[in-house]
Amino acid sequence: MNVRATAAEVAGPPAQEETKASIAALVARAREAQHSFEFAGQTALDTAAAAAAWAIMEPARNRRLAELAVRDTGLGNVEDKVRKNFRKTLGLLRDLHGRPTCGVIARDSAKGIVEIARAVGVVAAITPSTNPAATPANKIVNALKCGNAVIVAPSPKGYSSCALLIDFIHAEFRKAGLDPALVQMVPEPVSKAATAALMQAADLVVATGSQANVRMAYASGTPAFGVGAGNVASIVERSADLLDAAHKISLSKTFDNATSCSSENSVVIEDAVYDAMLDALRRCGGAMLDARQKTQLQEVMWREGKLSDRCTAKSATQIAQAAGLDEVAAREPKFLMVEESAFGPDAPFSGEKLAPVLAVYRAGDFADAERIVASLYAYMGAGHSVGLHTAQPDLAVALGERLPVARVIVNQAHCFATGGNFDNGLPFSLSMGCGTWGRNNFSSNLDFRQYLNVTRVAYPIEERVPDLDDVLGDYFRSVGR
Repeated sequence: MNVRATAAEVAGPPAQEETKASIAALVARAREAQHSFEFAGQTALDTAAAAAAWAIMEPARNRRLAELAVRDTGLGNVEDKVRKNFRKTLGLLRDLHGRPTCGVIARDSAKGIVEIARAVGVVAAITPSTNPAATPANKIVNALKCGNAVIVAPSPKGYSSCALLIDFIHAEFRKAGLDPALVQMVPEPVSKAATAALMQAADLVVATGSQANVRMAYASGTPAFGVGAGNVASIVERSADLLDAAHKISLSKTFDNATSCSSENSVVIEDAVYDAMLDALRRCGGAMLDARQKTQLQEVMWREGKLSDRCTAKSATQIAQAAGLDEVAAREPKFLMVEESAFGPDAPFSGEKLAPVLAVYRAGDFADAERIVASLYAYMGAGHSVGLHTAQPDLAVALGERLPVARVIVNQAHCFATGGNFDNGLPFSLSMGCGTWGRNNFSSNLDFRQYLNVTRVAYPIEERVPDLDDVLGDYFRSVGR
């Protein structure tokens, strides 16, 4: 994709030049503020990160942001967004607490290496409508912790929430004596041309959201981190605690009406426990649709092969009503289930749904479950993650060795666990790298390390030249010289 061509398609030459000039002015202000901030010392960096974090965590402001996000995007629900805004930011602060991010951060006397943390400069933060406050806050806190300035390009639907968040951050900055130019946003109306211009002018692009934005980030000519498509599957192996698995899948599938890319889209159940697991899922609020109801739901969820916003991030009851499934809606289910056996565009339930709708696959055994997940990810979601519910934790390592996934989540509510949680060791993040499987250049949870450069000072050490047999002895003994 040629980003300049994309921008030109959106605006004619005069408008395009005006947009580029506006973005250039934003970046110039950010760069001037960042040049002083970068060398202000660790205390100043920590203060700025804390100010941005408290801007979203303070209870009254948190609720205002959550209410505005739901009102203007129509996605998710207020209480879950309040929880997400707080817990994700609290977890990020835990991960960052005491971490050195400027000056000398490591010394290795044996190798004669000293590592010095350096800022990347001005970060372009591309953020989605699904998390219009939590995702910008995460990127802003990480960027500031590392001595950077940041300019946010929100989705048009999420603009109001992001603008309010930045107002709150600036209020905290005034208390701390910090320059508001360290955190800015693209002016309204946000356009592809403005976002493209920002990507080209910044020092680093961090893109979360649509694959179109991620591809634009990678094609911008600026170093970029982008994330792959979600389409998480979870395997229920025959030894699993079925009610516990069903409870966790229900929690994950329904949180914020499944706005998270880490929410399960499919569950793959071994045949030996298939019927019992379906019963457990029903007990946890799931409603299984019959073939006629499945067809009705498909017709309303997809239009011309694309997800319809009539169902995206809506409650299961609202989705059932939209599909004309009044008898299902009357039961007020927490999530809807459909049985599926196929994969690909002709079986749209096999893809990402961004709604509390779960495709259910029956697997003959564990090997067959692995095959089904591989087929799902061959269609969509390769590189992201897979869930496993089992009493045999070693099976998770087998999945990690064979499936194209960056994370294997064992016996946890997937959407909470994948982006880091207080009961696992993954870094708190709202942006999960999917490796080369997902066309990404990283496979970790995006954290502060991606917002840093590291300069290495190399001192001379005693020369250590290995004997040839030390490094090739095994080869020589195996195949000869």
